[in-house]
Amino acid sequence: MQTQFDYIILVYFLYGLAFFSMGLLVAIEGGRAPDLRLRKALRPLAGFGLIHGLHEWVDMLDQMEKMVGRTDTIVPDPVRLAVLAFSFISLMAFGSYLLANSETSQRLVMLIPLSMEGVWVFGLLIFQGRYAGSDLWAVAEVWTRYTLAIPASLMAAIGLIAQQRAFRRSGLVRFGQDSLWAAVSFAWYGVIGQIFVRVSPLPPSEVVNAALFENLFGFPIQLLRALSAIAAAFFVVRFLRAFQVETDRKIADLQEARLRESRKRESLRGELYRRVVAAQESERQRIARDLHDATGQSLTAIGMGLRGLSTTILTNKDPKQSVLTLRRLESMSTDALEELQRLIADLRPSHLDDLGLPATIRWYAGQIQDRTNLKIKVEVTGEERSISPTVKIAMFRIVQEALNNIIKHANAKNVRIHIYCEEKEMLVAVEDDGRGFNTQQVNSAQARRQPLGLVGMQERAALLGGNVHIHSEPGMGTLIEVEIPYVEKDSEVSDGDAPATGG
Repeated sequence: MQTQFDYIILVYFLYGLAFFSMGLLVAIEGGRAPDLRLRKALRPLAGFGLIHGLHEWVDMLDQMEKMVGRTDTIVPDPVRLAVLAFSFISLMAFGSYLLANSETSQRLVMLIPLSMEGVWVFGLLIFQGRYAGSDLWAVAEVWTRYTLAIPASLMAAIGLIAQQRAFRRSGLVRFGQDSLWAAVSFAWYGVIGQIFVRVSPLPPSEVVNAALFENLFGFPIQLLRALSAIAAAFFVVRFLRAFQVETDRKIADLQEARLRESRKRESLRGELYRRVVAAQESERQRIARDLHDATGQSLTAIGMGLRGLSTTILTNKDPKQSVLTLRRLESMSTDALEELQRLIADLRPSHLDDLGLPATIRWYAGQIQDRTNLKIKVEVTGEERSISPTVKIAMFRIVQEALNNIIKHANAKNVRIHIYCEEKEMLVAVEDDGRGFNTQQVNSAQARRQPLGLVGMQERAALLGGNVHIHSEPGMGTLIEVEIPYVEKDSEVSDGDAPATGG
C-alpha cells in the first residue's frame, strides 16, 4: 500500500511538472512568436500550464497528507474547483485563438469558452440543489471535466492542427509535425484522460470511471494523464523553437537585404561619380567654347588691332585713326574682361564665401534679370545657419541649373525662389510660370543619355544625402524642390563639377 502511494505521488509530481514547465517556457518564449495571432494564443496556454500544474501538485500534497493519516485538504474544495475550471477555460481560449484569422473572428471565437463556462456554472447551480457534502464536490469535479476539460482539450487539438498547417505554409514543416503531435497528445489527454473520472453519482461516472480504467489496463488514469501531459509539453516546447528559427531566418533575410542594398549603394555611388566626372568634362568643354567664342575672339581682335596700330605709329600715318583704334581696343578689352569675370563668377562666386547662400542667390538672380526678361523674386524663411561649403555650392549649382533650364526651355516670365532654413536641413523651391513638361517622359529620356540638367541636380543632391522633387505638367509651369541636410564636414564631392548647361 505504501508503494502504491509513493507511485501515485510521483505520477502527480511528473504530471504537474510537465504542465508547469510547459506554461513557464511558453510564458517566456511566447512573446517571440512572429505571428500576432499565435502570440495571443500562447498567453492562455501559458496560464493553463502554470495553473493546472499547480493544481496537480496540490493533489499530490493531498495524497501525501493521506499517507500520514490526515483527511484535511490543503486547499478548500471550492477554490480547487475554481482553479481547475479556470485552467481548462484557458486551454479552450488557446485553441479558440489558434482558429481565429482576424480580429473579428478572435472576438467571435472567444464566445466558445464563455458559452462553455456558462453551461458549467448553470450545471453547478442545478447540482447544488440535488447533492450535498462529498457527493456535491465529486459531482462538481466530474461535471467540470465533462463540460470543460474534454471540450478544451479537443479545441486545443483542433487549433494545433490549424497551426500545423500555418507552419507548413511558412516552410517550417518540421515544427508543423511537432504541432501535430502536440494536438494528438491533447486529444488523448482530453478524450481518454478526462472520460475516466472519479466515481460520483453523476452518470456515466458511476460506471466509466478511474476504477474501471485501472481494472482494464492495470495502471491508474493519472499515469495516462501524466504521460499525455509530458508528451504535449514536449512537443509544444519543441515547436516553440520555431520562433527562434523564424527569427534567425528573418535576421538572415535582413542581412542579405542589407548586403544587396550595400552593393546597390556602392554601384550607385560609382555610377554617380562616373556621371560627376562626365559632368565635369562637359562643363570644361562649355568653358572652353565660351573662352574660344567670346574671350578668345576678343583677345585675337585686340592682338590684330595692336599690330595694325604699331604699323600706323611707325609710319606716322593718320594719328586720328590711331586714337580711334586705341578706343576700340580699350572697349574690346573691357568687354573681354567682363566676359572673363562672368565665367569666373559662374565657376565659383566669391559671394558664397563672403555673403552666404541667400545673398549669393539674390545676386545671381539679379545678374539673370539684367541679361534676360525674367522677373525673379527671392524669399528666405528662417535664420541662415553656418553650413558646410559643400552644401552651399551644391545648393547654388542646383538653383543655377534650374534657372538655366528656365531660360532655355521654359519660356517663362516669372520665377519665384524660396529658401527655407530648417533645423536639420536646407530646402529651396524654384517655381516658374513657364510651359512645363511631362516629368515621366523626361525621366525616361534622361536615363538613356548622359546626365545633364534635371538628372545632374538629382545626382548632386543625392551625393550629399538629399533629394530633388520635380513637379510639372504641360502648360502648368514647373516646381523644383530641393532638400539637403546640413553636414558638419565636407564630403568627398567638391566644386570641381561646375554646372551643366541645360537638359
